[in-house]
Amino acid sequence: MDELIPRCDSVATKMMPLLSAKPWPLLIPPGWAVCGLLLAVLAVGLSPLHAQDNYFVTYSHELEDPGTLEVSAKNIAGSPKGGDAFVASALEFEYGIKTWWTTEFYLDGQTTSGQSTLFTGFRWENRIRTLRREHWINPVLYFEFANINGADKTLLEVVGHDSRADFLGRNSRQEKKREAEFKLILSSNFKGWNISENFLAEKNLANAPWEFGYAVGGSHKLATASSARPCTFCRQSFAVGAEMYGGLGDGHRFGLNHTSHYAGPVLTWALPRGPELRFSPNFGLNGNSDGCLFRFTVSYEIERFLSRLKRRSKL
Repeated sequence: MDELIPRCDSVATKMMPLLSAKPWPLLIPPGWAVCGLLLAVLAVGLSPLHAQDNYFVTYSHELEDPGTLEVSAKNIAGSPKGGDAFVASALEFEYGIKTWWTTEFYLDGQTTSGQSTLFTGFRWENRIRTLRREHWINPVLYFEFANINGADKTLLEVVGHDSRADFLGRNSRQEKKREAEFKLILSSNFKGWNISENFLAEKNLANAPWEFGYAVGGSHKLATASSARPCTFCRQSFAVGAEMYGGLGDGHRFGLNHTSHYAGPVLTWALPRGPELRFSPNFGLNGNSDGCLFRFTVSYEIERFLSRLKRRSKL
């Protein structure tokens, strides 16, 4: 721990030129992330609900309620050793189709100090809950298609032999990645705790081997009983947890050799009449990992989104 704190202090210091070089709307690249989130909320003119998951990479078995839209800006910032500081963002639209089916669409972008700000691609994912009722272990199946380029730095997962070297190259759209990803999500709720384990397999649709990875997490709300009055700083507004994720090699070399791994605490703050905020410092656990990454998410959940949008369009 004594080594991790100076490491993150160094990352924050290196990122200061990036933060001061561009106006803040461009730091959540390329500005449409925050704008899109605000427009989605203002379009229906309502107070948001709050998201369910308390992780950044790990998924639990919680799905969106049918008709509910969640809009999130998932941000990550880092300054890899030997590379340039960056901020990347994935603008997420998550919609509950059925009680057992949730679909999500992502738009990715990033900005790198001394280089450029650019759009890096899109993702479409679906999660299907296989058991309708709550069980001791609740399995969920996850399917994703991604069409991104080599400049993408959102790090929504780590697979195969991903390493810190992936952050060192110059921004380039020449490398195209069309990938299919599958996850088995196992999740349990017990006495206010959620424990989730994810195993993932990813395949570049070009001639490339399957790549594997994992994510595990645990989270706990500080208070489960809700207050009769909205309270910003009450215990029920906060959740704490931790997660760990990394690569497991590929179809040619399965295992932990030449893989990267990260872990960190997660703090979630659900404002009673505002967004849900989530923050986590992620610490690299070996020499293949970036030393320290900062993650930050702001999200809204809007119930009965389509019906409210139709009603508003008739006004």
